[in-house]
Amino acid sequence: MRADVTKPMGTGEGYHDGRGPAHVIGGKGAAMAQKSVPRVGRSAGPCSGGGAGTGADTAVAAAGLARFDRRVIVAGGVVFAVLMVLSPWYGFHRDELYFLDCARHLQASYVDQPVLTPLLAWVSLKLFGVSLTGLRLWPALAAAGTVVIAGLTARELGGGRRAQLMAAVATATMPALLAAGHQAGPTALDMLAWAALALVAVRIGRTGQARWWLAAGAILGLGLANKHSIGFFALALVAGALLSGGWKLITNRWFTAGAAIAAVFTVPDLWWQAQHGWATITMTQALNHENGGLGHIGTWVAGQLVIVTLALAWVWLAGLRFLWRSRRPLWRALVWAYGLLFVFFALTTGAKIYYLAGAYPALLAAGMVSIDRWLAARPGRVRGLLLATTAAALPLALPVLPAADIGWTYTVNQENGESIGWPQLVQAVHQAWVSLPPAQRAHAVIYTANYGEAAAINNLGRNDGLPAAVSDDNNEWWWGPGNPRATTVIAVANGPAGGGTGTAMAEFFTSVETVATLSNPAGIHNQEWGGHIYLCTGGPTMPWAQLWPLLRHYG
Repeated sequence: MRADVTKPMGTGEGYHDGRGPAHVIGGKGAAMAQKSVPRVGRSAGPCSGGGAGTGADTAVAAAGLARFDRRVIVAGGVVFAVLMVLSPWYGFHRDELYFLDCARHLQASYVDQPVLTPLLAWVSLKLFGVSLTGLRLWPALAAAGTVVIAGLTARELGGGRRAQLMAAVATATMPALLAAGHQAGPTALDMLAWAALALVAVRIGRTGQARWWLAAGAILGLGLANKHSIGFFALALVAGALLSGGWKLITNRWFTAGAAIAAVFTVPDLWWQAQHGWATITMTQALNHENGGLGHIGTWVAGQLVIVTLALAWVWLAGLRFLWRSRRPLWRALVWAYGLLFVFFALTTGAKIYYLAGAYPALLAAGMVSIDRWLAARPGRVRGLLLATTAAALPLALPVLPAADIGWTYTVNQENGESIGWPQLVQAVHQAWVSLPPAQRAHAVIYTANYGEAAAINNLGRNDGLPAAVSDDNNEWWWGPGNPRATTVIAVANGPAGGGTGTAMAEFFTSVETVATLSNPAGIHNQEWGGHIYLCTGGPTMPWAQLWPLLRHYG
């Protein structure tokens, strides 16, 4: 790659690469730049700011960076291959089934996410049909891309080939990345967007080239079309830049243009929200009430060690130190952003430990640059810890064990357990449905207590003659109650018999009979285990147009 020799925009001073002496660009600012820009890289200790490689790759060229290590791409490719091999195992997760349902009702936005994930699910339906491997192609690609971006970030921070590769490997072994890459949904794409936005911020911080804000705007816009959380990351970065004295870097026409690009991507989402009572805000409040508060702070703090692997916790801490000691406003802004969001998410969504996962690829990259010389002298120590903790984390993140043997993992990570039992649920609903006389089926509807149950019936039961199921949960509620003249309801709900949905149905129907109990052949006690199917007749006691608004649930 050619060295960047252009003058940084908005400044007459030079820059340095984060490892060696300052490289001055422009004449008048030369002496001042040599004095004012710190040398990050004097110590070879594990938390020092310098050291990166040996030979041709240890020294940064006069105005450039070390060569890109192509093994970083190999690391990303290995992650992609592993995820695709494991993609058919167990079965669909409830969220994946829901995204397929959203894809069948493609719209500008949804209660619980913007449009990008349902749009990719729609593409998968068109290309592959209802296919686990086809649906999980997108998160696997996103995970591989995040690994490559981690290597590129290490290079941008001044890392040589070894630091680049180690940053990629460290990111590739993150349990959060592997788990998100295995399951279709917004999380894997969100991590990719965070990592890409951090990479651009690092590049602007190194070069001063403000025109890169255009790329940042496109990344942020696509990220906002996928999940709103990257907006908090962007705001925290701006706040961090201001707190670090980098106001010139964000008060220019390029930053304004980038912000405008990002804003364009939000128009469909904002339009839909305005038409639907700002449903996402209502749902977010419900989630914060469930997952936030002081009681979940301990879970949040411990979770940050789990999602990266315990062996690498000190590496991303070293990365925070490296970025802070660089004294570059945008590099320091990453530290500010991490700290601000750590506190914010701990208080508002502490039980959702993965909300900050997208910040770690950049921190791991910075950490690997920081400890590179130290690591070169002690390759066996981190390698052994990395292998041990990754091996221990694999059953928690990926379906590498027989389904019947994952019960012990459910208390730590429920995602794999929630991928088991859906075909059996659909089969039980089918048996309840066909047991009805044809005349009664003509005035019947299948109703479920959550979106996963409805989506399982709608996607896995389509070839069994089942009608479309309806639900009062999240976006399923907006698609209506189905047959407005239904007098019989087959109701599906998790939880004990007679509780929750069973009790609610008894308020609107004169007869509520339990006709089946839900289980799965692996014996995994997931959310649906022990749930029931109810036959509700003699109602409803009010028209569906009046009843349906009373049933709405966001969460």
